Amino acid sequence: MAFTFIARMKINPEKKQIFVNACQELEDAVKENEDGCLFYKFYKLREENAYAVIESFVSEEMDEAHQETEHFKEIAPKLLDCLDGTYTREFLDPLN
Repeated sequence: MAFTFIARMKINPEKKQIFVNACQELEDAVKENEDGCLFYKFYKLREENAYAVIESFVSEEMDEAHQETEHFKEIAPKLLDCLDGTYTREFLDPLN
């Protein structure tokens, strides 16, 4: 069973371009370097300054490995610096 979740976050509006650039940089790095990732995509939500990322890995261990990659350790602080508070994770489990 895949390990899938959506992480929702709000950003400081003055840091929007930094955030969007870092999102694209991380998406590209994950796509190029992580075979255990099934899906990884950032989205702009309709609420002001709100964004989300949907992540799906073949296992929870692959998500943990993702967080230990050099590209994640380099790019994630840029994202976190743009947040207005923290983020929340909602786990998505298959119906069957």
